[in-house]
Amino acid sequence: MNRRERRASRSQAERALPSRTSGPTPLANAADAYAAAAAHYQRREFVPAQRLCREILSRTPQHVGSLVLLGDIVQQEGRNNQAVKLLTQALALDPCNATAHDNLAIAYQALGRRDDAVVHFTQALTLGLADAETLVKHGAALVMPLRRLADAWPRTLPLADLLGAEGASPLGREALLLALLQLRPVHDIDLERLLTAIRRGVLHCAVEGSELFLDADAAEFYSALAQQCFINEYVFAQSDVERAGSLELQARIFAALDVGTSIVPRDLIATASYLPLHTLPKAAALLQRTFPDPIARLLVQQIGEPLEEAADRKDIPSLTRIDDAVSLQVQHQYEENPYPRWVAAPPVEPTTLSDFLAEYVGAIPASWDQAVGPIDVLIAGCGTGSHSIDTARRFAQTRVLAVDMSRTSLAYARRKTRALDLANIEYGQADILKLASLGRQFDVIEAAGVLHHLADPAAAWRLLLSLLRPNGLMFVGLYSAAARRPLAAARALIAARGYKPVADDIRACRQDLITRHGLPPFSDFASTSGCRDLLFNVMEHQFTIPEIKTFLDANRLTFLGFGQLRPDVRERFRQRFPDPAARRDLDAWHAFEQTNPYTFGNMYFFWVQKRETD
Repeated sequence: MNRRERRASRSQAERALPSRTSGPTPLANAADAYAAAAAHYQRREFVPAQRLCREILSRTPQHVGSLVLLGDIVQQEGRNNQAVKLLTQALALDPCNATAHDNLAIAYQALGRRDDAVVHFTQALTLGLADAETLVKHGAALVMPLRRLADAWPRTLPLADLLGAEGASPLGREALLLALLQLRPVHDIDLERLLTAIRRGVLHCAVEGSELFLDADAAEFYSALAQQCFINEYVFAQSDVERAGSLELQARIFAALDVGTSIVPRDLIATASYLPLHTLPKAAALLQRTFPDPIARLLVQQIGEPLEEAADRKDIPSLTRIDDAVSLQVQHQYEENPYPRWVAAPPVEPTTLSDFLAEYVGAIPASWDQAVGPIDVLIAGCGTGSHSIDTARRFAQTRVLAVDMSRTSLAYARRKTRALDLANIEYGQADILKLASLGRQFDVIEAAGVLHHLADPAAAWRLLLSLLRPNGLMFVGLYSAAARRPLAAARALIAARGYKPVADDIRACRQDLITRHGLPPFSDFASTSGCRDLLFNVMEHQFTIPEIKTFLDANRLTFLGFGQLRPDVRERFRQRFPDPAARRDLDAWHAFEQTNPYTFGNMYFFWVQKRETD
């Protein structure tokens, strides 16, 4: 799928959504004209689509949809500078518009402004750009390497034969590929195998001392590959020969650091692709040396940031004891493998919690007044901080207390919070089971992805409810038994083979599962910490909707609605249950899930409200 086909395939429904506007506007007329422009666009009738967009903008200069659609069209016509102007205007009005970021990145890449393209592709990815791996695989620079790899599989190819005469330089010019590699673990078996093969070739060149062509573009790609390996925690398959070669390079770099001699960038890239550089003796000294920009960024990721987190661990306050047997096991797991390792926070549009629930859940909480002052929020089990940071940035006047048992995770969260200059989050190490000792009450409590890892989820849930003020709101995430049913076969294989929750076994287990069953439908499978969380967790409970309903009824909780559902899921549910009240009917959702077991992905995410005592 090329860029033009990709755009043309976007649904008319997406394009015809009412656009955000600012100021007095004839909304109905603009909406009708925009819907007509979108219809022309879908039929690739660009002239009338442009005319309608310009008519809308002449009356409503801040009509975001028209700016985005017009910017898309002029970019496809090769007028990239004009596209940049239009799409920049759109993003000034709506910074969370993923389509605008995507189209702007394409325009920048066409203009040869790769770094700007990477920035906006990164934003589009954080905002949910769909099918990123598929789009990357259809990029011109990847088609031939993927074909060569497939033709030779399972035989390995020398790096020169795999990449062709131009080497990695074309890959370093693919901005979407760079953004993906530097942002999140790759979840595509074809790309994983290609990246694994390239990494093996880089290591071979380094060990043998042979030339690795490193112009500016190739350096960008190879450094991004090393960053990807760090992000996925070195989950790619590796042979005994590769392990031995990696150890040889480590010794070479340490010797150079010990005596102060120069280090070849190729050796740094190869080593960083197999282990985090901060684990090398005297690694901090590398930060004092001068390297090209791509390698300097790699050193910040693999040395500067981890050392900052390590230094911060001692400053994290301890709020409660952690002495429960299961809690200690869970703590140990996430100290070794903090989860998830995220890179960039998506842009958010600040709003009130009431408005957010009305828009995304379709519910308005009873007796909920946010105008009286700041909202106290507890994030119970904040992990590496993506959830706490999103809440602190999204909701107005919030004071967030985010707790977790893992100091390693908390140090990661605190570093990210400092980088975003957020002052309304307080972090602390605590066991949820002992939070009552804090003597605090909260307006909102969020416990997403944590209760099901405790020995008694219901008891822990009730304890959290005791900290929630009357009419308070709670956001909960619990594993769906229906969605996680496919994991049974994987866990049976793990038990039969005796795989342990250590890095080497996790890598071997993944390859075993891929060979037998293909890639599981879970993005967590793409990283070491994610795979451990998914398949090797020390404690896991799964739930059904009737079980959730029973708990809500017994504990005087009003179900407000499910969150984080895809639009197509909501539409299919609406078609089956057209009554608007059905959105808050757990029996209806249970019936729907029976025929659509992946409705909720991996987990139920939902909002409830604590009713006042009679």
